[in-house]
Amino acid sequence: MPGPEQTVPEPTGEAGGQQTGGQQTGGQETDGRQAHERRPGTTRDGVPVRPEGSVGGERPVRAGATVRAGESVKAGETVQAGGSADVIVVGAGPAGSTAAAHLARTGLDVLLLEKSVLPREKVCGDGLTPRVVKQLTDLGIDVSEEAGWLHNRGLRLVSGRRSLEFDWPELSAFPGFGLVRRRADFDELLARKAASAGARVVERANVTGPLLDERTGRITGVTARLGEERRPVAYRAPIVVAADGNSTRLSVAMKRYRRTDRAMGVAYRTYFTTPRHDDRYLEAWLDLRSPTDPARRLLPGYAWVFGMGDGTANVGLGVLDTAKAEVDWRELLRRWCDGLPPEYGYTPDGVTEPIRGAALPMGLNRQPHYADGLLLVGDAGGTVSPGTGEGIAYAMESGRYAAETIVQALARRTDRGRELALRAYPQALRSAYAGYFALGRLAAELLGRPKLLGTAGAAGLGHPALLKVAFRLMVNLTEPNSKDALDRLLHLLGRVAPGK
Repeated sequence: MPGPEQTVPEPTGEAGGQQTGGQQTGGQETDGRQAHERRPGTTRDGVPVRPEGSVGGERPVRAGATVRAGESVKAGETVQAGGSADVIVVGAGPAGSTAAAHLARTGLDVLLLEKSVLPREKVCGDGLTPRVVKQLTDLGIDVSEEAGWLHNRGLRLVSGRRSLEFDWPELSAFPGFGLVRRRADFDELLARKAASAGARVVERANVTGPLLDERTGRITGVTARLGEERRPVAYRAPIVVAADGNSTRLSVAMKRYRRTDRAMGVAYRTYFTTPRHDDRYLEAWLDLRSPTDPARRLLPGYAWVFGMGDGTANVGLGVLDTAKAEVDWRELLRRWCDGLPPEYGYTPDGVTEPIRGAALPMGLNRQPHYADGLLLVGDAGGTVSPGTGEGIAYAMESGRYAAETIVQALARRTDRGRELALRAYPQALRSAYAGYFALGRLAAELLGRPKLLGTAGAAGLGHPALLKVAFRLMVNLTEPNSKDALDRLLHLLGRVAPGK
């Protein structure tokens, strides 16, 4: 929770200039004592140059600005001026880096702050649908197999001894293939793309709170702790994008709290060696059950095996609503893996990484998505699909929507005009997702009824046409003007479903 407010003193010395401390270049520490401004697009060995100290900009923190104190600022502690930008993006995940790249491509001065050093670990299934492929190609990223991507043809649904394969549809709006790539590599690639577009990427910048205008309560920047020494620095910008994940300290400090009427999911995953590492289908197992439940009831979720193409597979589970489930998720994943077919080659000795888990903030569960100069994107805004747990596609799309909104707003000539333009961002999210996410919440609610799930699960794989409808609805790949009746029906359902 935010603490009392503390006035940031006038900076002393050279604002945003000569600061002591290590300089970070390409993720490696150096002992350089003088920080320098990175020119937009400058890279070294293919990785953006990211100084830890000053990141450019000579405009100091305005006297009288306030910062929410607490862990971020101690009483009597001086907050150094770190410079300013047109837009600050907090968090270099898929949402933040996508937003930063699109903003920087228009010529805006964008500061992208990341608390870790890239590459860094993130819990993810690593399987990417055609929605993600579209966002990557829009950014100008090479998604060929020669560039290190494993292509996949579609989704294999498995229940008991039965399985059905569904190819990704070939649509005008989306390509007919998906991808697989390790998340740590994926995130660094996106941050590198943002840097090459002109964004200033600063690692080891742990954002700790907002700078506020003391008269209006509007955000005017952020405070952060830089480097291993965690020295406090303040950055200024008229617009800030929160892309700092599910915990989103920045959003909470601005009183954007999670809606408790929206389900919260979980995902756990590990990696193991397997001869099926180059499987061209993402594989989802629908018969996920708690090992401690005497009735062996199905859980509202699924397990997955996604071949990585490097001798290993990402194996994990996702549960779409944990409110009524008291389960040791790590133990559940271990036991589920023990039951994999022998040809998968799974053994405890083949595990290459420990089991890790993360929460899935779903269904636009943190609101408002824009107010007082702050926009929420990705997990910070709860953009994970409540029907499937898919998050990367919607994180990148929300980052793009936010960027497009900000570009329009900053082109306005009056404060009122800019504010009106920024208020269009929540409407863009509602138009894109409210109906589809409402259907997803309904599906998750139905999946949470074990008796119904048991009947539907047994019947589903016996009726491929029914399962095809479920597949297309799950992956949210429809063509609004298609001649195909199923396309038109699913698109209509997504539009008319109640999305409060």
